[in-house]
Amino acid sequence: MSSNVESLYQEIILDHYKHPRGSGALAGASGESHQVNPTCGDEVTVGVDLDESGHVHVGYEGQGCSISQASASVMSELVEGATLADMAKAERAFVELMHSKGNAEPDEEVLGDGVAFVGVAKYPARIKCALLPWMALQDARLKAGIEIDKAEG
Repeated sequence: MSSNVESLYQEIILDHYKHPRGSGALAGASGESHQVNPTCGDEVTVGVDLDESGHVHVGYEGQGCSISQASASVMSELVEGATLADMAKAERAFVELMHSKGNAEPDEEVLGDGVAFVGVAKYPARIKCALLPWMALQDARLKAGIEIDKAEG
């Protein structure tokens, strides 16, 4: 990855950190999960709900490093208003990206600004930071009884 691309990706992460999308608790969430990364102190609480038309609604609150908070912002941007199938694709794609050791070629169609985290995947200590909001989303979704295994995609 060229230094220009890496620099652009760092700017995207910083932009999401400084200007978080979708931040705030979700009123009436049918599932909620609070996750903490004890290694660095990052915390996030994610709430999730599914409306009558099958679209996902998500909210989050948290504190921590730029990576965990930017990841929560990207997650919210990708998942808010999405279908279960699109949420499932985004979840799978982000987790795969974080386990790629930085060697993945992320799909911008599925991940949007999440592609910026490809560089983070090179640093094992930072992977947990990036995955924290996604693990909270997964746990909140399960607590709400929202199954994505049945979602097409």
